[in-house]
Amino acid sequence: MIEEIARPQLLTLTDAAANRVKELISKSDTPVAGLRVGVSSKGCSGKSYVFEYAEAKIGLEEEVESKGVRIFIDPMAIMFLMGSEMDYLEDNLQSGFVFNNPNAKNVCGCGESFSV
Repeated sequence: MIEEIARPQLLTLTDAAANRVKELISKSDTPVAGLRVGVSSKGCSGKSYVFEYAEAKIGLEEEVESKGVRIFIDPMAIMFLMGSEMDYLEDNLQSGFVFNNPNAKNVCGCGESFSV
């Protein structure tokens, strides 16, 4: 018998992140299935998180359903996001999604980019 190795959960969401995704989806002018999360090569540390509305799952994307929302993960971002927690923070100066990413070795001072 072949023993399966459990893969860590790709992405978890805090209640604040799930609530913000729900809010964003409700404000969309077009029907939206969820939020697409990816990683691009930019920012002062080399990689930056990118977000866009997702009408449907595309190709080899991973789909995470949590707390009533769906997050679609770009296949090229999976190795950078594996095991991350997505949160949403809001204070007097800024608001936005933030990641507790175990793969990030360095994070820039503004928290918008990271390196692995």
